[in-house]
Parts: sequence; C-alpha cells; structure tokens
Amino acid sequence: MPSRTREPAARLAGAFLSALFLAAAPSALADPGLTPAGQLYSLRGGVKVRPLSVDDPHISSPKSVNFHPGGGKVYINALEGLETLVYSVPDLKLLKVVSHTFGPERAALFKDGETTLFDYQYYHARELGLLNVFSGKPVEGTFSHGGRYFWVPYYRRDFDKNASDPSAMAVIDTSSDEIVRVMPTGPLPKMVAASPDGKFLAVTHWGDNTVGLIDITAQDPMDFAYARHLIDGARMNTRNISGNRDNNCGRCLRGTAFSPDSGRLMVGRMAGSGISVFSVPDGRAMGAFTSFSPTPRHLAVDPARDWLYASDSRRGVVARVKLSEALKSVEEANGRDVAGPPGQSLNVGARPRTVALTPDGGTLFTSANGSFTLVRVDTATFQVVGSEDVSPAPVGLGVSPDGRYVAVTSQGYRTDGPELFSGGNSVEFFAIN
Repeated sequence: MPSRTREPAARLAGAFLSALFLAAAPSALADPGLTPAGQLYSLRGGVKVRPLSVDDPHISSPKSVNFHPGGGKVYINALEGLETLVYSVPDLKLLKVVSHTFGPERAALFKDGETTLFDYQYYHARELGLLNVFSGKPVEGTFSHGGRYFWVPYYRRDFDKNASDPSAMAVIDTSSDEIVRVMPTGPLPKMVAASPDGKFLAVTHWGDNTVGLIDITAQDPMDFAYARHLIDGARMNTRNISGNRDNNCGRCLRGTAFSPDSGRLMVGRMAGSGISVFSVPDGRAMGAFTSFSPTPRHLAVDPARDWLYASDSRRGVVARVKLSEALKSVEEANGRDVAGPPGQSLNVGARPRTVALTPDGGTLFTSANGSFTLVRVDTATFQVVGSEDVSPAPVGLGVSPDGRYVAVTSQGYRTDGPELFSGGNSVEFFAIN
C-alpha cells in the first residue's frame, strides 16, 4: 500500500486524530474488495497519494461527488474552490470547470431578477441590485430529469458571513455542463433530493429548520417553481443569529430522502430527535420516528429491500430500519414524535458521514471521517467486510450507476494555519471487486 505523504504539522495532527478515534473503528480487514482506480488531488496537506493520481489545483476542499446516472461523467463540488468540476470516468480527464461566481454579466440566470422566496429577508447591508452578485460555496448535489439537470445548493453567499440570509442553488444542464438557472433558497441549504416520480425536488435548510419543496414537472428550468415551505417544529429567526452556524442550527436538518412511492419525505434532525416525515405534495408535518437513529446525518433508501439507512456521526454507527414499519409508526402518530421501530446499528468507525448503496443494494459504503477510512458493509449480513485507508478526513461518497466504482472525497480537517483545511483536497476512486 502506498505510504502517506504529509507535511510535518499535518502529519502530527493526523496521527493525533487517528489515535483518538482508533478505538471506535472496526478492525481493518486484509481484503476490502477494492482496487485503486485513480485519484484527483491538490497537495496542500497530508494527502495519501496513490498510483494513477492527478495533481489538479481545482481540487479545493472537495465536499461531494456524484456519478452521472447515464455513466461516463462524475461531478465534484469543490466547496472552497467555488467550483463544480466535471471529469470523465473511468479515465478521469477534466471536462469542465463550472464557476459559482456571479457578476452582473450572469444576471439572466436569475429568473426575473429574483433574489428571495417566501418571506426571507436580507439582513446584511448590500445594495438591492447587488444581491445576485456573489460567489456560492457548492455543498451537495443531485440529478433530476433522468440526469439532464444537476442541482447544486450553496452553503451561503459569500457576503453573508454568518449564513443568516437567503442562499441560492444552481441548476446545471449536464448536456452542456453550463448553469442554466440560479434559484434562491432559505438560509444554509445543504441537502437536495429528487422524488422518484420526478415531480418534486426538496432542498433542506440546515440554517432554520425548514425545507423548500420545488415543483420540477416542467422541462424548462425557468419554469421550475417552489410549491411548499415545510417547517419542522418552529422556524428559526436568523436576524440576529451568531456563533458557529454549523452548531447553531436548531434541529440541524440534513439527511433527505423520499419514500419509493414519492408520497413521503424524510428529513434527518442531526442535532437530535430522529427523522421527520412530511406528506407530499401537501407538505403536512406528520411527526417523526426517533429511536432507530437519534442523530442522523445522511439517509439512503433501498426500495427493493424496504431498508432506510442512516449514518450517525455522533455514535459512530450506520443504522437501518424497515422503512414501511417506520413510516407506519408515524402514520399513527397524529403529528407527534414517536419512538418507532428500533432497527439495527453497526459500528463502522469514527464519525461516519455519507452513505451510498450499490445499484443492487447488496453493498453499502460509508466514509468514516474520524478513522480516515472508506468502509464496506455487506447488507445481507449487515456486517463490515472491508475497510480501506484514505486521505484525511473523508466526507463525500458516490457509487457509479453500473456498480463498478466508488469514489470518496477527503475534505480534510480544520487548522489554524494559512490553509483552511489540512490533509484533504483529495478524491479517490476504487474499482469494486
């Protein structure tokens, strides 16, 4: 296995973090069933450089990775680079750099000059005509219309230092890999999910306990329109909000998934108290089930086997529950929070982040952010069957539509030095054996 290449400070920090979380990690297995298939990186910290690697300065704090449903391309959101990078797969050639910086010359991307939605206000002093002049930090992504459009929410607009104002979300046409519309969102959007029936897209606002439900039945992106504003509990007032917004976020809504029939929307409360359920399309808050994953981060659904999976960073586990049983418990809750079925939990290492299933549902992968590993789980036995060391600290994850490849992004860990993140800036690709 290639040795880790680190700058001295990053090496010490990485060793400390590895030791700190080693006890929480499952024992490494000799054969993780993965073969290195390429790497994109920018050597700004302690990156684990592999064979078939490509040094690309655009890889700046990569947050998420999404394989195109049609195959042949992969989309990487570089949070601090303010770009979405499009590469061919499996040869990893850079096809396009999509910039998320908007000046007056890109005003046509904002339908009728829209700057907000519902009753969201801007609290920062800025001229009205400059609200759509900003740079956005791309976070997660999802596809709609059979892969035609790729949706990318922005953590915040760059002039909104504390994420209290409306943010925005880009719609990228994957036939040209150009942004064709920018829509406003609520504060601090993180997750997006498209309904299986193709009618709705949900954008989940980490910043104020709400979700925007968008009608995407039109074919022209300029005709997409918000249908509902879903509120989980009480909407937060962000006018005078302060502190670290990654912590000061109410219920910290994140993981987002639709039921296979598109009739229910599930949203994880990462700050605690389980998973909320909303009725689609009327937006009725039905309640929540709380026991199977008290502090869920990311959600994934296996419709064929009726499983709902959730990563739980606080507990160091991936949990699963029969989705039909969990939803039934909420159907009978009359808007209340209920325990629901307990499900199953599996220790996968420190701070698991993203979870992703292979197309056949037989394998689940998760990125263990604190253990610096890509973990493979056999879903038939619900046991860890492989663990591969990756660059610190892995966060994003994607599986190719043909089930042949898995990719993991390593965003790194925060430092007090000149670089915002150390040890990250890497995207590693593996062939699944």
